[in-house]
Amino acid sequence: MDGTPLGEYLRARRALVHPEDVGLPVTRHRRVAGLRRDEVALVAGISADYYLRLEQGRERHPSHQVLGAIARALLLDVEASAYLQRIALPAEVSAGHGRIDAVSAQRLLDPWAHAAAIVINPTLDVVAATELAKAVSPTAFVAGANLVISVFDPSTRAFAPGWEQLASDTVAALRSSGDPSDPRLSELVSSLRDDEDFLRLWARHDVRAFTSGTNMHYIDGYGSIELKRQNFAIPGYPGYLLVTSYGEPGSAEERALSSLARVDA
Repeated sequence: MDGTPLGEYLRARRALVHPEDVGLPVTRHRRVAGLRRDEVALVAGISADYYLRLEQGRERHPSHQVLGAIARALLLDVEASAYLQRIALPAEVSAGHGRIDAVSAQRLLDPWAHAAAIVINPTLDVVAATELAKAVSPTAFVAGANLVISVFDPSTRAFAPGWEQLASDTVAALRSSGDPSDPRLSELVSSLRDDEDFLRLWARHDVRAFTSGTNMHYIDGYGSIELKRQNFAIPGYPGYLLVTSYGEPGSAEERALSSLARVDA
């Protein structure tokens, strides 16, 4: 990843904002996509030189107020604004939080032994999984797998309806929870450097947390089923989530999971 994380983010986001979006006049023969640096500075109420230094990584101690002004100028939502603060002021991010090892993660899943549940880390690696989760998705829901890699696998592209949105949400979640200084994030991004879809989505620098929702799975005897997904943050371990997949009571999805559980027992 070239340049500073802050500079890359600012350049990517200003390219997505048009002058008319922030009340600036539209001029002919513009040579840049989105806003120019001086236009961001104008809307944010800071000097163009100061903003230039931020993008170039020559100013490393912006105030929260300045970052807030830039976030408003770039029309960032709450999540994207928080991400901007995090990458601009990494020294203020609380340190000392450890990683959850596989044994500890598996213990966290003990109360969920009869559910399809996994623990994932900030780079969406699966740290631990219940037996039912492994039965639901033997390739994605297994310790050592990575949800981003799984989404960009050709089999997922062919099977998952609405794959583009799934891919967009997954990449945005990786951006949201991943630490730019984490070697694992660099390794993961590098492993997908030949995937044009991933590179296109990663270059947008979209930020969206990995939230609860739904996922499609194929289960023998039931075909394609849509399971609901509920995420639980793990206190003391930012970016780690316990993720459960389930079917509504009395639904075909619940029966499919019950069938898998009996086979697994």
